[in-house]
Amino acid sequence: MKDDSKHPDKQREKNSRYNPIAPAADQAARILFHLGKSPVPKMTLTEICTELGLHKSKGYSLLNSLKKYGFVEKDPNSKQYSLGLGLVPLARKVLDNLDIRDLVTPFLRALAEKTQCTVLFGLINAEQVYVIAKHEGNPNIGVTIRLGHRFHVTSGAHGKAIIAFLPNGEKEDILSRNKLYFHGESGSINLDKLRKELAQCRNLGFAADLGQLQSGINAVSAPVFGFGGKILGCVILFGTFSEDFVPRYGNQVANVASEISFKLSPDVTKFHATKDLKDPS
Repeated sequence: MKDDSKHPDKQREKNSRYNPIAPAADQAARILFHLGKSPVPKMTLTEICTELGLHKSKGYSLLNSLKKYGFVEKDPNSKQYSLGLGLVPLARKVLDNLDIRDLVTPFLRALAEKTQCTVLFGLINAEQVYVIAKHEGNPNIGVTIRLGHRFHVTSGAHGKAIIAFLPNGEKEDILSRNKLYFHGESGSINLDKLRKELAQCRNLGFAADLGQLQSGINAVSAPVFGFGGKILGCVILFGTFSEDFVPRYGNQVANVASEISFKLSPDVTKFHATKDLKDPS
């Protein structure tokens, strides 16, 4: 037997080939997420394997293993697969112990300390965005937002960040309303200007408000997504920073929102990361 310890180059080559991901577990997880996101409730073995790029024999083995634990179910007549009831107690366990505030707080703290701004996490409920977590990088900023404070869902930077990523039907329904607060108090809205801002937000991953809600206070915001790409809330950063800092802080907020989205639901595509956002600093 050869002793590779005497050949450091070979040892390094072995180490470089090490993959900490178990292929079978990774493929099984992909099957579950694919069934969960499918527009139809059931799928055949061929459909699953074709869409995920799996060999049919491998897919069949994985589905049988998932079926053994109740994670998928197989219709005996149609031979189609769907998610199983075995996932319910696992999901309930997660939800019983999930505190979004605990999850987002480290992200907010790091961003606030890095930028010396105040960072909020807002959760959407009906027409309002409720602040459920925050961290102040600079307590002398002069603006205090308390936990539980609520903003209208169309207000300021976060309103633009949320509405920009809604499905077109929902977005147009909101834009057709008489009262909108994107630029402050409800009044005449320049829809052409607003639509350009929304398109820019989708392109960049964040929206900005330059003193329109409160003179001297600028803000940037990015949406946070949950399972299936549904918008759950947003990250908002505000302070007295100049307009020159908007691209840098906007990118940082978008990346934090993307990381939180991925933590909340690993099936979520990293919407902002796909824009190859980088921190200019």
